[in-house]
Amino acid sequence: MLAALLHGPLVVFIVQSLLIIVCSRLVGLAARWIGQPMVIAEVATGIMLGPSLLGWVAPTAFGAIFPAESLRLMNMFSQLGLIVFMFLIGLELDPKLLRGRGRASLFISQAGIYLPFALGVGLSFYFYPRLAPPGVRFLPFTLFLGIAMSITAFPVLARILSERRLLRTKIGAVAIACAAFDDVAAWCLLAIVVSVVKSAGLGSALLTTVYTALYSAGMLFVVRPFMRRFGLRGGNREGLTQNMVAATFALLLLSSWATELIGIHALFGAFLFGTIIPKETGFATLLADKLEDFVVVVLLPMFFAYSGLRTQLGLLSSGSAWMLCGLTILVACLGKFGGSMLAARLTGLGWRESSAIGILMNTRGLMELVVLNIGLDLGVISPQLFAMLVLMALLTTFMTTPVLHLIYPPSELAKELAESSESTTAPKDRFCVLMAVSYTSAAVGMVVLAEALVRRTKESSRIYALKLLRPTERTSNLVGDAQVAQTAEIVAATFGPLLGQAQQHELALRPISFVSSQPARDICNVAETKGADLVLLGWQRPLLNNAALGGTVNEVFAGAGSNVGVLVDRGLSQIRRVLVPYHGTPDDRAALGLAQRLSEQSGVEVTVLHVVPPGRRSDGARLGVREQVSEVFHEPPPLGASAVGGSGVPVIVKVVEDSQPADAALRELARTDGAPRYDLVLVGVGPDWGLEQRQFGINQEYFIRKCPTSLLVVRTGQRSRS
Repeated sequence: MLAALLHGPLVVFIVQSLLIIVCSRLVGLAARWIGQPMVIAEVATGIMLGPSLLGWVAPTAFGAIFPAESLRLMNMFSQLGLIVFMFLIGLELDPKLLRGRGRASLFISQAGIYLPFALGVGLSFYFYPRLAPPGVRFLPFTLFLGIAMSITAFPVLARILSERRLLRTKIGAVAIACAAFDDVAAWCLLAIVVSVVKSAGLGSALLTTVYTALYSAGMLFVVRPFMRRFGLRGGNREGLTQNMVAATFALLLLSSWATELIGIHALFGAFLFGTIIPKETGFATLLADKLEDFVVVVLLPMFFAYSGLRTQLGLLSSGSAWMLCGLTILVACLGKFGGSMLAARLTGLGWRESSAIGILMNTRGLMELVVLNIGLDLGVISPQLFAMLVLMALLTTFMTTPVLHLIYPPSELAKELAESSESTTAPKDRFCVLMAVSYTSAAVGMVVLAEALVRRTKESSRIYALKLLRPTERTSNLVGDAQVAQTAEIVAATFGPLLGQAQQHELALRPISFVSSQPARDICNVAETKGADLVLLGWQRPLLNNAALGGTVNEVFAGAGSNVGVLVDRGLSQIRRVLVPYHGTPDDRAALGLAQRLSEQSGVEVTVLHVVPPGRRSDGARLGVREQVSEVFHEPPPLGASAVGGSGVPVIVKVVEDSQPADAALRELARTDGAPRYDLVLVGVGPDWGLEQRQFGINQEYFIRKCPTSLLVVRTGQRSRS
């Protein structure tokens, strides 16, 4: 049946591409959920679609979807994708990354190459008689195994550093510079190894070396000056025409063709051409923007799938084979992690920083797979050794994030970033509000509310605005000036209107911004660091359900030590009268406390609404709520009428009978004479008010949906609950 549907090479290729892209993205969601880079998902997807899983579980379907004759076309597309991707890697290697860090970074990177290379050479003496393909010479096998142990994945490393917010730290700067040095050195070594493999003798090898030197000189002294002038014309979106893109592609393919003819592989030509393109004009960034999405989403997954089709884990069927695989992983980690860590320690870094650099440099990812496929194509390594090295690349990349998590805990990173946002540490015994701003539109009401909470004590209060940036999926936007410019643009778009609004209210607002892959965790950490009394969140519905109190909001509710308020802004411009539906729960008491502060700071009229079941409106209920309110307002308010309390402002307590508390509160909010009766409702989370923290349900968050005025949903902090 499946074979009948897959008639013709084009249909087979379309189905293969569809399956590869969809599976990569789906597995990528799972990888992101556990904090892993996308390359883990793509490598895993390739293995899953190969003979190791799909071919084992459903051999008939595997044979129909991936027939042997179709793999040639997939290989061609994956090779084209690799050529463009290596060009992008060259574009991302900005020389500015190396300025001021050359000596330490060069020392660490060289130690991270030479030690694993030497260990790989030593391992080859044991592996050669057991795992080398028949007829392969010892020298190419040895050199290639040394290269395989020395690779660091520059793009994966840049993405991990960005997501962990280490890219702009000292550790991140050193690590990214080391990876840049590593990439250049590793590809030069690989070019030598490929030329040795392809050469027929010493004379041929010397001729290849001469051709390579002439080619490199031509690229540096002829093509590079031309590309600098070329880049000046294409340094903006208007100047980068289709003709300029076509000319760049033509030069890219010519460079790849030249290195393939020389005998050092087409990928080296693509990489070198990318490195010589000027980075200061913006031309490189614009080119990357045009190319990266299609390459990363469509072409690279084909390469991973093709690698997966060649990875036969079934070849590791014996205990001795798995022992050799374990030995490979051990030597790889010992050489790369140990060499980089010790070298970093010798440059004067502490043990924690040195360990972080060691684990980062042990990241191999995509670059390792590129090298391994070259070795398999050249016949230098056997399919069994290829499978072992693929597992090594997968494991060393997978372990980077969790080990880095242990070395640099997220809470410590968030505290460092939050504390670095101000030159001096503000006193934490003053009232503090942290506004977590997702969208500028939600920030206007936040400023109005924050100002009302501190109106009389503005000078001593602290108001922070936190903007968390989503990690970019584009490696080209992670390094160099591109990320700085993009971050500045996003921050300016958010904080510009917000600071203007705060200035109108004469409110001193302190902005904080950094990249975050786990916003709820970082909001809680910053709140803890700043000693926030209230965390204000904007209201937004999750994508797949109607639970506005789910997702990130629910995680902040669960993790924040301070009180949390979710502002549902329906045009909040001033606060004169507030309503507090009250049942005496801890969350209701937190809402009442905020109402008391509004009353004290801004003279806001507060009405406390206590709803009791029909027939139970007793003096006990009246006295109970009156006593609880008096504890907060410091003077007993009258029932059903306004009076001046201890803070000098009106406060009212109403007790009404109704079997549906939420409906009773909504009736109290009904507009009179076309004007709203209250400006703001302060309500604690709870089922009485239709504010259950659940993901699904017919009447979920009933009060939020029906409330006609602005609403602050309050959750008491974990410190208060404990």
